[in-house]
Amino acid sequence: MHIHYFQHVPFEGLASIADWITQRGHTTSHTRWYDDDPDTTGLEEAELLIIVGGTMGVYEPYPWIPAETKLIQKAMDSGKKILGICLGAQLLAHALGANVYPQKQPEIGWFPIDITFQEQAAPLEKVLPHHLNTFHFHGDTFDIPAGATRFAASAACSNQAFIYGDRIIGLQFHMEMNSVAILEILRNCFSAFKHHAPFVQQPEKIEQYLHLANENNQTMFRLLDYLAGL
Repeated sequence: MHIHYFQHVPFEGLASIADWITQRGHTTSHTRWYDDDPDTTGLEEAELLIIVGGTMGVYEPYPWIPAETKLIQKAMDSGKKILGICLGAQLLAHALGANVYPQKQPEIGWFPIDITFQEQAAPLEKVLPHHLNTFHFHGDTFDIPAGATRFAASAACSNQAFIYGDRIIGLQFHMEMNSVAILEILRNCFSAFKHHAPFVQQPEKIEQYLHLANENNQTMFRLLDYLAGL
């Protein structure tokens, strides 16, 4: 299977998903939206589009956001499988006509989510747990798009995940991040920790729980296997 991914900042990429791609023998191409001339070669033939995170908001005036949104909509229309993570999920929601906006308080660190399996999310019960302590790093949230099913929530953010149809999935949380990726985020986003908030863990505490990344990565692999098998 050929996979194309959209990347928005140099320090946040596929993380453990790159390991899954290698292990399963898939091929990849990518678009780096922070490049002066983003290259979308490879998207057309891709079966799966993965949209990873970033530090910007969908509502901010980045010149490439409208272009990326149109490509996401085109990928949806062509029947591609799509997985959006954090900013990627927000872009998916935006492309489906939902609002994306700052939430009341940021959510940064290891916090539990509850996962439900109703309606379109029912098949995911085969690959996802009902509860997961996972990594978060976001200050924005989204409304659930019309026609989509919400299937995850946390104490800080009620809209943690949605599925649209059987092959378009948005995740606000980071099951893909391994310990290397998390430490890279902490190094590059230190300003996020200037102010204490109820759902913001300091870097020292986040590092104490890096061992949780392995379970999250394995859960992500199962979800990717599900998408690959559609």
